[in-house]
Amino acid sequence: MSIKKHSFGKTKDGKEATLYTLINKNGMSVSFTNYGANIVNILVPDKNGKLDDVVLGYDNVRGYEINSPGYGSFIGRHANRIGGAVFVLNDKKYELEKNDGENNLHGGFKSYNKFWYEVETFEEEDADSIEFSRLSPDMEQGFPGNLDISVTYTLTDDNELVIEYLAVSDKDTVVNLTNHSYFNLSGHNSGSVLKQKVILEADKFTPTDAALIPTGELRDVNGTPMDFRTLKALGQDIEEDYEPLKLAGGYDHNFVLNTNGSDVEKIGEMIDDKSGRKMEIFTNMPGIQLYTGNFISGKEAGKGGYIYQKRDGVCFETQYFPDSCNKGEFPSSILKAGNEYDFVTVFKFSADK
Repeated sequence: MSIKKHSFGKTKDGKEATLYTLINKNGMSVSFTNYGANIVNILVPDKNGKLDDVVLGYDNVRGYEINSPGYGSFIGRHANRIGGAVFVLNDKKYELEKNDGENNLHGGFKSYNKFWYEVETFEEEDADSIEFSRLSPDMEQGFPGNLDISVTYTLTDDNELVIEYLAVSDKDTVVNLTNHSYFNLSGHNSGSVLKQKVILEADKFTPTDAALIPTGELRDVNGTPMDFRTLKALGQDIEEDYEPLKLAGGYDHNFVLNTNGSDVEKIGEMIDDKSGRKMEIFTNMPGIQLYTGNFISGKEAGKGGYIYQKRDGVCFETQYFPDSCNKGEFPSSILKAGNEYDFVTVFKFSADK
């Protein structure tokens, strides 16, 4: 294993960013930047051993300063949507930024993908890790509590990218951390992902209103286009005349995972027949947002100048359910003072020869 370090360009105010690359014995590599703790590249071999970058993104830090789609992004303090940009905790009302209509999305206009992080690296025989950490001060983004946060990325010789989120607050608060990488197993510049296949261990999903705030219902996927319990192409049902799909412009929904709530379990996979690549997904979070890049503008240049189009990538955002801080029937995203928030997500890559 090895860790390499390079300049990743300068921000608009002249601060230099660093790109850190972990490389395993198989030639797989993953790159991250200390600006935003964002995932920049994931290079994995296909069935012929050819390496391709399978996540959408930018060539330097200036792209990540804007990054309206959230490519590769570390998201917090609260991923996904909070209805009305408000929640009540311990009888106190907290008002947040309205950056998605009347709602709060991914913590506000400046999510955790736009802050600088302290960096620590760890090299072991069969795995290397990089830890990004910072203190999110009391009332940053409108959330209570000084929150010590870290996200640690580990690359193993089994081609696993392990993401561990840790956080501790000195006050009761709400926390919901995730990663917003857009995957395309044919390669980041290969076009639509709609022919790639997905399976998810989820019997239910959370339908939403027109503003994509969950209604509180846990709806059975059986007999609907939301059923991914058997492997199917992302594009198979995406244009169906089904209200949740029409409201979101495709898949942009939280699935209720069939997990026990404590162990890190396999909850799904993505398969690309063209390249032979497979990505298995493991987590101990209760939900996952499947998002098919419906709002990619088709106007912005990404890596190598490639112009990404709508549905050129798909996100698997492991999470507490959207608006869980306002829905008592959902698993709670409230973190009590002094308690540890500790969740893991794993993306494991392989290729059929």
